[in-house]
Amino acid sequence: MVASAGTPLFSPDVDWSLDGFFRRIPMSAYIVGHVGATGKSMLIRDIAKDQLHLARPDWAQREGICSVAAHPFISRDKVLGVLATLSREPLDDRAFAWLGTLASQAAIAIANARAFDELDQMRKRLEQDNAYLHEQVKEGLAFGEIIGRSPALQEVLEQIDMVAGTDAAVLITGESGTGKELAARAIHERSPRRGRPLVTVNCASVPRELFESEFFGHVKGAFTGAVRDRIGRFQLADKGTIFLDEVGEIPLELQSKLLRVLQNQEVQRVGEDRVRQLDVRVIAATNHNLQQECEAGRFRRDLYYRLSVFPIELPPLRQRPEDIGPLAAHFLDHASRRLNCPDVVLTDGARKQLEAYDWPGNVRELRNVIERAVILSQRGPLRIDRVLGAGGAPNAPVRLEADPRRAHPAGGKVLSREELSRRERENILAALEQARWRVSGMGGAADILGVKPTTLASRLKRFGIERPR
Repeated sequence: MVASAGTPLFSPDVDWSLDGFFRRIPMSAYIVGHVGATGKSMLIRDIAKDQLHLARPDWAQREGICSVAAHPFISRDKVLGVLATLSREPLDDRAFAWLGTLASQAAIAIANARAFDELDQMRKRLEQDNAYLHEQVKEGLAFGEIIGRSPALQEVLEQIDMVAGTDAAVLITGESGTGKELAARAIHERSPRRGRPLVTVNCASVPRELFESEFFGHVKGAFTGAVRDRIGRFQLADKGTIFLDEVGEIPLELQSKLLRVLQNQEVQRVGEDRVRQLDVRVIAATNHNLQQECEAGRFRRDLYYRLSVFPIELPPLRQRPEDIGPLAAHFLDHASRRLNCPDVVLTDGARKQLEAYDWPGNVRELRNVIERAVILSQRGPLRIDRVLGAGGAPNAPVRLEADPRRAHPAGGKVLSREELSRRERENILAALEQARWRVSGMGGAADILGVKPTTLASRLKRFGIERPR
């Protein structure tokens, strides 16, 4: 019972509150229980002739109760409760009908109150989703603006400006750590959709069995564990932009479902018949060669054409050495404030050391190296040699391998693509051995190399590296 009240005349000791005798009424017992179980109204005009359904007939007689009426609160064919009235005056059909009208209105009010409660819970969930998106934006903007003055980077910025004002799908390619997500944010922030969210999805981290639920959403009870409705990432990005990072990692059997959503701009939640129309711009990124993946049968060619309306290739950091200095200064300023080490200074010697390194992890590796050097330096000059030097700290993320084109400008050997690939493989193996073949976590190979665990897993697959038995 939600509420109970009365004015006893001869039995003031009877407690009609929620803590009293009638705080629990079994279903199908007494008048209230019978009405609640059957959903049918009941009127007893004279209890003297019918005491069958009364819980305490002696009390009713002592109080002078004459009639009892009960109406169910029904909303959408569901009984929400019972309105029961004990009257000292006889109740006729007109009074009984009025009580029925009151019960109907009360049922609507109760149903609305519950609906508003559910809406409030959904609002709180949306606030949590919104907080998550804002946190992702802050994390993505930790790199700051796109920094650099090299011709290769300026060409990329021109391409971003050209495509930003359109709704064309963009495919951003490049090595891991080159700033593909930052380029996607730059496109979104320069587009008419900048007032709407940019939803980021790392396709490599989505489990195969949860792909549809994560991308398109599900309704409560759609599968085991679906305890509530969930909005998919595509619906969350409606009127905005969705960024599909590591799109080459989507399983082949699930690519057709993604293609259908991109073609029709409509989505259907798992377990729901309703089709929802969307307006979403798609930006995808990968460090794979999707054309080769298509030829190998691991990626749908029609999906590739749908995603690569406007391809943008980000150059690796080794191809734009003039950007290393400004990037290092920016990361140093950010890390010094965040780590509370304001006295660390980037010297010319440290800058030259950074420019001499080949940076297989690109901008992401540079940022991690700067942060680690700030922690090791604390104050004074930035000690890059303690991070990259051959005799550096034991937990150095990488070993220094100077670019011979800059270390030996006169007649030095230029490394081929195969040689660079071989050295990268050897570097990964060295990191794995140092981490005792632990890929993720603090001190793992990914942490040592300054890359994401998913990126390292992709490289292990590309190089065919497996842990020895």
